Amino acid sequence: MKNKARTIITLICSLLIFAVGIFRILTESPSSTPLFVAYIFVISGLIGFVANGVMLKKLQTN
Repeated sequence: MKNKARTIITLICSLLIFAVGIFRILTESPSSTPLFVAYIFVISGLIGFVANGVMLKKLQTN
């Protein structure tokens, strides 16, 4: 698998992790998972999304 395709896949997965965390925070429905897990998803998804976006931009300029 090429680096560009791998970067795009991880970018999409990071965005999905971020979306799941945001959804869990906004709904605040009682669940077996604590709310701090949703905050961890949001933070890690955002960091992954930004890092992979920068990496994809570097790959496209080369």
